[in-house]
Amino acid sequence: MPLIQTDTSIITQINVFTVPPGQQTPLIDYLARAAAVSREVDGWLSASLHRSLDGRRVVNYAQSADLDAARRVFEHLNACGLIEGNRAYGEAHPGLYEVAFTLER
Repeated sequence: MPLIQTDTSIITQINVFTVPPGQQTPLIDYLARAAAVSREVDGWLSASLHRSLDGRRVVNYAQSADLDAARRVFEHLNACGLIEGNRAYGEAHPGLYEVAFTLER
């Protein structure tokens, strides 16, 4: 389960994909398989996939215990060909983040 909390070592990779019409579900299926592979890496914590209501974007929200773990996940996915493979579905805009602020009711 994602943890959204400040002052942790957790690194969140947020990747926004822009997809052509009809490619949202195939990309989500592909990213779900990649998440299952990522789960094998020490320090991987979670993955959440979001689809836009207009059918044009998919957001992958994945968390690792720290920056080293995030790098290990990327290296593992890259070695398995899963980073290159996601380009077949659309354009990716990845970034690594840490939580800066939260507010709850």
